[in-house]
Amino acid sequence: MSDPVILIPARMASTRLPNKPLADILGEPMIVHVWRRAVESGVGPVVVATDEPLIVEALAKVGGVAVLTRADHPSGSDRIFEALEIFDPEGRHDVVVNVQGDLPTIDPKAIAASVPPLSDPAVDIATLAVEITDEHEKANPNVVKPIATPIGPGRLRALYFTRATAPTGPGPLYHHVGLYAYRRKALERFVALPPSPLETRERLEQLRALEAGMRIDVVIVDDVPLGVDTPHDLERARAILAARRSH
Repeated sequence: MSDPVILIPARMASTRLPNKPLADILGEPMIVHVWRRAVESGVGPVVVATDEPLIVEALAKVGGVAVLTRADHPSGSDRIFEALEIFDPEGRHDVVVNVQGDLPTIDPKAIAASVPPLSDPAVDIATLAVEITDEHEKANPNVVKPIATPIGPGRLRALYFTRATAPTGPGPLYHHVGLYAYRRKALERFVALPPSPLETRERLEQLRALEAGMRIDVVIVDDVPLGVDTPHDLERARAILAARRSH
């Protein structure tokens, strides 16, 4: 049996939405809403990894745990690995779920869905995707598509990820959701690898794992969570969460 921990990387350096993790949504910082969704998933303990003391304070006010990391990490994966070593130096937690810090409306069930594929010892990393129904998304380079082969109901094995419209021919295309569940050893191996050629070319970090021969399985979920990157996204997140609260 695995013993998962959820880690949420959060940093202030967003150009389009300054101080993004602390942006107010219904009276609480956005990072607190993401933390709540992660707690509601029931996967395991939830830790925010940040280089900003104000974020640590915001989590402490609601009884959450945040770990202060170095400021110079090149990616969220590096940040969560440092936080994992600080939070769990004994290595008790053998599965690490990386939930992005700008997904305040994410369905807790989607977070939980990322863990079961790791019960197969051949799987190093699991992630999520949603079948594309909007034709515009198929050609949008900001929508990353997993190219993957079906291996069971609602489950695929990733062969590649791309910003292009692929694969060709009849059949579904999928919108990748950037949430990952790693075996701890896979995360440790991943962050030790240098950026790979295809990762650099496509600007997709997960290709580093595939190029190194690691296996990524993809779980199909129902909807793409709203990633908050702009003031408009923030207003949408406020509206979504206000509607949920009123029900």
